[in-house]
Amino acid sequence: MNTVLTVVLAIQMLAALGMIGLILVQHGKGADMGAAFGSGSSGSLFGASGSANFLSRTTAILAGVFFACTLALAYFGNVQPRSSSSVLEGAAVTAPAPAAAQIPATAAPAAPGTAVPAPAAPATPGAGQIPTK
Repeated sequence: MNTVLTVVLAIQMLAALGMIGLILVQHGKGADMGAAFGSGSSGSLFGASGSANFLSRTTAILAGVFFACTLALAYFGNVQPRSSSSVLEGAAVTAPAPAAAQIPATAAPAAPGTAVPAPAAPATPGAGQIPTK
């Protein structure tokens, strides 16, 4: 599958470069307008617009190849291997564990039915306060 994607991408890049080159080589229909006003001889005011020449046909073919390669790359880019599991089954949802009460390591656990002592106040006065000016 990876080789197919590489080949299609290479074809798309070559078609794009070919289109760029052919479009830059062609001259616009407005280029013949100056020739109608005395700077040369032209068959009509806007040139031969009825028949498509080699460059415009080749540009149209390369544009079709580019469009087909773009569709193929979009299709192959969205193809995923088939699996029987759901996306939701693969996602592990874990809730954060509640923080355990911070008990000093030297204190023994309290016996059932007894009260747990409250933590002691800071030893230095004003240690937990915000200083003022």
